[in-house]
Amino acid sequence: MSVRSFVIDSLPESVSKYRDTHAIVAVDVFRATTVIVTALANGHPIYPVSTVEEASVVAGRLHDPLLAGEQAGVKPAGFDLNNSPAAIERLPNCRPIVLVTSAGTRLLSEARGASSIYVACLRNMIATAAQLIGAHRRVALIGAGTQGKPRPEDQYACARIAEMLRSQGYTPEDDRTVAELAEWRGVGVASMRTSPSADFLRNTGQHDDLEFVLSRVDDIDASAVFNGQQVSLMLPGAQRLLAEA
Repeated sequence: MSVRSFVIDSLPESVSKYRDTHAIVAVDVFRATTVIVTALANGHPIYPVSTVEEASVVAGRLHDPLLAGEQAGVKPAGFDLNNSPAAIERLPNCRPIVLVTSAGTRLLSEARGASSIYVACLRNMIATAAQLIGAHRRVALIGAGTQGKPRPEDQYACARIAEMLRSQGYTPEDDRTVAELAEWRGVGVASMRTSPSADFLRNTGQHDDLEFVLSRVDDIDASAVFNGQQVSLMLPGAQRLLAEA
């Protein structure tokens, strides 16, 4: 029986270390991956991109798309929505969404070329772990840190998924991963209210997104898979259809 293992990392620029060897799980709790999973749960096709320019190109190929996202925390000129899961939840019609953000969609763009790329947030941690177990030999859980620093909420979600992998026989690959597991063991979601990202949302009047993210934990029983262009939901049990990675 082959050894199954996982690693936790924290920056988009780290993805290249794992792209050729691991299934990649991208996590940006506040807010890109929560936006993606929420959009899918509400029936919106969604296309993460790395730049505003790429967003315009992709939107030009779609029928009646919405442009959503932020750059340096600010909604780009001409965009329809900020990087807001609460706003996505309120949309009346199912329209395709093109999303660009400073960290989360950059992480996904860096992962292009990996054999399998998952999109995870607080809403689908259990479903993501269930999808990974048995389908992949090596898994890299990567938070969307910024300015060279990890973000607590992303590392928390990575550690939660990692604990589920470990409970099913997966082993940590390095000392840093062991330390991450120890740091977040027993920590609750409420502690994320004191993170710098939460402070930013409060200070910029985006309380709806803060409450939206923290009040929805493991309420979606489906993982999300990125094919390099579009993210799709994968329902429970479909992991057996994945090739061994």
